[in-house]
Amino acid sequence: MKSETKSRLSRRNFLIAAGAGGAAAAAAIASRVATTDEPQTIANNDNKRRGKGYQESAHVRSYYNTAKV
Repeated sequence: MKSETKSRLSRRNFLIAAGAGGAAAAAAIASRVATTDEPQTIANNDNKRRGKGYQESAHVRSYYNTAKV
């Protein structure tokens, strides 16, 4: 009976340690992502590429005509 209790406790300790380790790894990754300047650079480049926005052109109108029910 004591060996069964020991094995349950060791499993429990392993699962607790694995959960804590996973949480620590996730926190480390999240803090690394939050401190980089890369997302701001992507956002700035995205604004330059946008141009005039949505424009209804001939191919868009032809799609709308084929999509009508």
